[in-house]
Amino acid sequence: MKAPWNFARFLPLAGRLLSRGRLPALLFAVARKGASQGNRLGKLKDDLRLLQALCLAYWRGEYRDISRKSMLTVVAGLMYFLSPLDAIPDFIPVFGMLDDIAVLAWVMKTLDDELNAFRAWRDRQNPEKLAVVERLPDTPEQLQLQGPKKT
Repeated sequence: MKAPWNFARFLPLAGRLLSRGRLPALLFAVARKGASQGNRLGKLKDDLRLLQALCLAYWRGEYRDISRKSMLTVVAGLMYFLSPLDAIPDFIPVFGMLDDIAVLAWVMKTLDDELNAFRAWRDRQNPEKLAVVERLPDTPEQLQLQGPKKT
């Protein structure tokens, strides 16, 4: 399936963000925007949480069974979701979130196999451990201090 229009420009940005250790700041921004959108995201709110959980587990070095290309796609999708100036600017009432939702849906469909593997990994984890791995600390700086870990 072909990437959504305008998505490709986020891939090099995602690579730079990962290489510079800026994933914590992205995750906090995504959490804020996801919370502010309420029910406008519908089922994709759960998908957004899954992508955040994957990024947190990756950052903390607990889950690395994902290709670099797929991780870049996840991060680029989250960056697209955050960008106020994308295919349909977010400040346009009603329609501003449509392209963000479409891109997140595309990421979920494109990475279905890898996301299913992550879901299976999560299912095998002790609930207490998983709560720690997927917990977003109070500040991005605290998460910055916790990672990234290499495995």
